[in-house]
Amino acid sequence: MFDAASTALVVIDLQRGIVARSCSPHSSADVVSRSAELASRFRARGSLVVLVHVAFSADDGDRLKPAVDAPQPVTLPIPKEFSEIVPELGPREVDVVITKKQWGAFYGTELDLQLRRRGIRTIVLCGIATNFGVESTARDAWERNYNLVFAEDAMSGLVEGAHEFAIGTIFPRIGIVRSTEEVLGAAPPVAAGS
Repeated sequence: MFDAASTALVVIDLQRGIVARSCSPHSSADVVSRSAELASRFRARGSLVVLVHVAFSADDGDRLKPAVDAPQPVTLPIPKEFSEIVPELGPREVDVVITKKQWGAFYGTELDLQLRRRGIRTIVLCGIATNFGVESTARDAWERNYNLVFAEDAMSGLVEGAHEFAIGTIFPRIGIVRSTEEVLGAAPPVAAGS
């Protein structure tokens, strides 16, 4: 069972511009639905919910643009609604919102500071895409000695093989992989009158 006070749900990039993409093996709609269910349970238990999204300045000057073999297709200007967190998730008043400029949510943000100030030791991760934002954030979290839980069916890749590789090869080496149902079972609902 998770300790409500020292566990946070960190939701990666469930924003309009990213959930609009085709995902596999889980659809964006399924990932959003399961992540919203996790967020609702975590909030009800008094656990921290962190909503991470990626956004760039109007002049696009803060987006990474190194020379690569497979550049990310970008339509400029990036529509303002691209970075809006989907309404199913919030944000709610009690949530922490982190804006990042790259795949991982730790570098160049206050995520680590916000988690440590609240005594967080365990992070449950979900979001899109498994092998980009989720994996980059997970690797950084592991290097900072956080315990990691991966809600496998509350995340998805842009292609199934990339998701399966991360779930089967990387994540078991740095944390534990569970279904949304198993995570919810470890974070039981708050009893009436509590």
